[in-house]
Amino acid sequence: MSKTSGIEEEVFQRLRFVPEKMIAYGFQREENQFIYETDFMDGAFHLILTVSNKGEVHGQVIDTMNEEEYWPLRSDNFGGSYVATVREKYRELLETIAKAVCNRVLFVSQQANRITDLILSNFDVKPDFPWREEQFQTYGTFRHADTKKWFALIMNVKRSALLKNKDSTLIDVINLKTQAADKDAQQYPGSVFPAYHMNHQTWISVVLDESMSDDAVMKLVRRSFDLTTGQ
Repeated sequence: MSKTSGIEEEVFQRLRFVPEKMIAYGFQREENQFIYETDFMDGAFHLILTVSNKGEVHGQVIDTMNEEEYWPLRSDNFGGSYVATVREKYRELLETIAKAVCNRVLFVSQQANRITDLILSNFDVKPDFPWREEQFQTYGTFRHADTKKWFALIMNVKRSALLKNKDSTLIDVINLKTQAADKDAQQYPGSVFPAYHMNHQTWISVVLDESMSDDAVMKLVRRSFDLTTGQ
């Protein structure tokens, strides 16, 4: 069955759940997860929303008429007006929940947001988002205060852009200036790649998926900062 893109992922991808807000809203804590249940569309559907302690979200929409999961919600094969209405109301419900129990963050991955905080504390630099095109609006650049030249760029791209395969998984990466035969970068062959959309000889893309420690990433950030100083 052909699947639509994950509605939950689209709604919550740049948000972080706040446990205190979740409890106040009506989420129930059960072992390593939070669960929230409610009806919508005048009781025609019942939502069971599960959020793990890691922030992973799973939504289950039950058709109350037959007590079964409403699969047309997630299938491209169902395009009628009623299904479209259910999707719209479901998204609106998720957005209402998100507004009540989440805080917005700059980037998708937790590591990208931690690296952002470390860049601020080490270099007193916050990212700016200079591109107007919708697909690039979430790309954050980190610039030198004096020259305005950037030394880091965080993007959310398909993994295939780095691996040159068909993996369409979206990942956060940080582009950094480097030197030829950089031994620090060469230690991480599965995490450091020739730069996406940059000169492969002098820039690298580092995947921010927890495969490298924050300290290791920041060592490369420091190198990039030094190499771009005064340019």
